Amino acid sequence: MILLVTSPRVAPGLLSAQAWQQLGAADAVLARDEDQPLLPALRGADIEVQVVGPMGSPQLAQILLQRAASGTVLWVGSGDADPGLTDALAAEVTREQDAPELELLVGSWDVPGARLLDAVAVMDRLRSPDGCPWDAEQTHASLTPYLVEEAHEAVEALESGDRDHMSEELGDVLLQVLFHARVAQEHEDDPFDVDDVAAGLVGKLVRRHPHVFARTADSAATAAAVESTWEQLKAAEKPEREHPLDGIPAGMPELARAAKVASRLDRAGQGAWLRDQVDTARKDHRTAYGAQLMQLVLDARDDDVDLAAALRGLLRGLSALGRGSVRPVRAPER
Repeated sequence: MILLVTSPRVAPGLLSAQAWQQLGAADAVLARDEDQPLLPALRGADIEVQVVGPMGSPQLAQILLQRAASGTVLWVGSGDADPGLTDALAAEVTREQDAPELELLVGSWDVPGARLLDAVAVMDRLRSPDGCPWDAEQTHASLTPYLVEEAHEAVEALESGDRDHMSEELGDVLLQVLFHARVAQEHEDDPFDVDDVAAGLVGKLVRRHPHVFARTADSAATAAAVESTWEQLKAAEKPEREHPLDGIPAGMPELARAAKVASRLDRAGQGAWLRDQVDTARKDHRTAYGAQLMQLVLDARDDDVDLAAALRGLLRGLSALGRGSVRPVRAPER
């Protein structure tokens, strides 16, 4: 008695050589119903499949073992993994003195990233007419605050070092990407879907890594060379950006935006100009505080320190210490 288990995330028919050999050698191949995605592939390979129809696990276990008494029976696992079947088979085998051997045959394994298909399917279900009313009402505009919030929560988790928390928060960021892609899919005039998003990302990564995918003669040998090539390729892709600071989001957190400005101007050969501007601004009381902050950003950049991350770390430490030593302030009694 052979139980064939396959991944629902792999195309039907992409089975291991051992699975095809066992299918061809079995005296009988059985499945629960005609909706099993693997059946057309098996019948296309001239393998006869008998459908037993819907029934409870105890009854199915009895039928399978009865058939196995007269030859090798291979059961094609259902998409729902046949809940309760293995327990029912085990119970029947313990009652029989001359029970056939049970073998679990894995016909296909999940490929890396296969669970992303599940995430896309769940998002599609939530957004469909019979899905969640709240999800169905959302738009790009209504979802944008959640994307910003989840990004900040992901940063906090990544800096915490808590592996479970990191995985969870990265999943929440992924949800936002899937959600926006699903909303975009419904646009009447210019739709795109998650496959378009992924295809665009793949194309960008390949174009900007010629040292990996094209193996060019001037392949980047160091991380600094890779970063320089990346910026050159990025500039070639976006010729409409006439100034180094074009494209920096105005809504970025201030310290992160300041660091990005410094980075862009340094790469454009205007780092000295920026420092001169900061020195000038420090002499004017109206801009002095901003200039001091910008100078800290520049000093941190010279020391290869992320100033925003350093400040977040300090605040976390103060919060932890404050909870243990600082008493909450109570409103005065009236």
